Amino acid sequence: MRPTLPTLVSVLTPLAAACAQAQTAPAEPVPQVVVTGSPVAVRALDAPYAISIVDADALRAAGPLIQLSEAMARVPGLVVRNRSNDAQDLQISARGFGARAGFGVRGLRIYADGIPATMPDGQGQVAHLDLAGAERIEVLRGPFSALYGHSSGGVIALFTAPAKRSEAEAAIDAGSFGLRQGRLGAAARFGETLDLRVNAAVVDNEGFRPQSASNRRLANLRLGWQHGDDRLLLLVSDHRQRADDPLGLTRGQFDADPRGTTPQALQFDTRKTIAQSQAGLQWQHRFRGETLRDGRLVLYNGTREVTQWLAIPAATQANPRHGGGVVHFTRGYRGADARLTWRIAEADVVSGVTVETQDDDRRGYNNFTGPANAPQQLGSTGALRRGERNRADTREAYLQASAAPAEHWGWSAGVRSGRARLRADDRFLANGDDSGQLSYRYTNPVAGLRWTVRPGWTLHAGAARGFESPTLGELAYRPDGIGGFNTALKGQSSRQFELGSKVRGRAFSLDAALYAIDTRDEIGVMTNLGGRSSFQNTGRTRRHGAELALGWQALPTLKLQLAASALRARYRDGFLACAGTPCTVPTLRVPAGSRIPGAPAATGYAELAWTPAIGIGEFAAEWRAAGRTAVNDSNTEFAPGYALASLRWRHSVALGGADALELLLRADNLAGRRHVGSVIVNDGNGRFLEPGAPRSVLLSVRWKHGF
Repeated sequence: MRPTLPTLVSVLTPLAAACAQAQTAPAEPVPQVVVTGSPVAVRALDAPYAISIVDADALRAAGPLIQLSEAMARVPGLVVRNRSNDAQDLQISARGFGARAGFGVRGLRIYADGIPATMPDGQGQVAHLDLAGAERIEVLRGPFSALYGHSSGGVIALFTAPAKRSEAEAAIDAGSFGLRQGRLGAAARFGETLDLRVNAAVVDNEGFRPQSASNRRLANLRLGWQHGDDRLLLLVSDHRQRADDPLGLTRGQFDADPRGTTPQALQFDTRKTIAQSQAGLQWQHRFRGETLRDGRLVLYNGTREVTQWLAIPAATQANPRHGGGVVHFTRGYRGADARLTWRIAEADVVSGVTVETQDDDRRGYNNFTGPANAPQQLGSTGALRRGERNRADTREAYLQASAAPAEHWGWSAGVRSGRARLRADDRFLANGDDSGQLSYRYTNPVAGLRWTVRPGWTLHAGAARGFESPTLGELAYRPDGIGGFNTALKGQSSRQFELGSKVRGRAFSLDAALYAIDTRDEIGVMTNLGGRSSFQNTGRTRRHGAELALGWQALPTLKLQLAASALRARYRDGFLACAGTPCTVPTLRVPAGSRIPGAPAATGYAELAWTPAIGIGEFAAEWRAAGRTAVNDSNTEFAPGYALASLRWRHSVALGGADALELLLRADNLAGRRHVGSVIVNDGNGRFLEPGAPRSVLLSVRWKHGF
């Protein structure tokens, strides 16, 4: 049953009234301002959609500033799973969108200072994000995410902190399982017009499983300039990484040894190398007219090179149509976003266009040297088996307006329309022609209302139509094993509805939302074996759930934060799936009502922080939990739920003059519980489970010097 406004009001009215009576602190809090989802910056309280902010302080307290998963558990509706496998990045989903991703991020849009970290085909990465330099991260869920284009079931937007003063920072992190990080940062202001921030880090991690070590180097630069009516922002990043891949485990392997590695990973030395460089330029001009207020142009360009050695037996690669066990691609990507902001009849209006292009030179090789029937060396790059040029283009236009006609209510509405075109040109025809192309067109309208019940308490409602196109990887293989693009794969469309409430007081905050999402032509994993994943449309699905985030400054020295989510994600239509491998014709009936794999039914987070008045730092206890998760369409296997407890201590010490020392000590998974950190949906080998980290400790020492 879909949520209704009377239901939401009846639930929240007593709570909001009690909160209003409980406000006794003398000072008003500084209101949080967001820009994601709105034509202009607005208070988070007034935004007619569910949005959360994770600020720099929360990021720095959550860990070594390496993984987005460290701090994002406090955002309801968002699931960021750490695979403990740097070769495959994080698994991120919002309200169930993106849960099927076996690697990278799908179904969500990622941005860093307005520069997309999501490729034109809809797949994104987060490893290059500069968490150490972040001022805040905004997380948008629900209908208004459709304004960001196709494949947008949610938006994660990172904003780098401008340099407000000249300072330098050096940090060392040391943790369990060989985790070591060295980081240097500097910020400088040059008069009133120029500011510069630079961060560089080197991370080594041995991992708690064999074949899970990694080395990562990351550098980020932010250069800002402003003069008169103009502002320029230059962003440059470089990310280099080598990571071993321990692969997933079967349920039997996990039960026997959750810190083990499947033998095939060692046999083939499974691993991955990444080199990514990107530059973005943002120019903003303020107009002085009564109607035209602002103009912005964003340009970006980048390259990404990946080589991955997979655990595919030589006998499997003997199939003439197989693309080999080593994947290598060199990607060039670029884009532009131009927009204008207007003030028309008391409404703020933004209009714009985006153009994005992605070119992949993709090759495949045998993962052995020597003849297939007597391999000389496994895990090495052998003969060429695949050569393609893949391309993805998007062209979009968007329009959004918002206004507050009266003191107690406001509205926001918009539309984004575009086309995504994906193409493959096969240049290695010895094993057949795998060329093909598809185009997808979409128009996504959005509308929302906000009603102020009383100062500090608002209700909001929103609705939208969304669209998600397949990625180039999802179109690469046909389920029947015949060459060519998967031309039968359609884009999935959704209708989203949301009702929510926000309360802000002197010592209390509350965000709650109910939502329902109906999807047609849901894209699902059909086969996932031997380095080849094929996808199919599984018909209609329905997701509905609830989200709650609560913050309470119980005492000047005591603070409580809670976040909880419940999600019911089900297939509304039955369909056929693969019962085993090999599989070219699905025969296993998946009945309507089965759970969508990869999406946990519930998640929770709690934090109690105490800062004694005697000045010995902050002590905090954290708790995070997830319900059990289906790992395949037939729902015959589940990853068990878990609850983990952590402790932290954080203290800043003034060293005299302009120097300060920040110390962070964390102990995570205190009970040493074995748990599944992430899942691989519909894995053909049954290796669905990726173990979470055992008990671990971290010590971070951060020294700052001001100039």
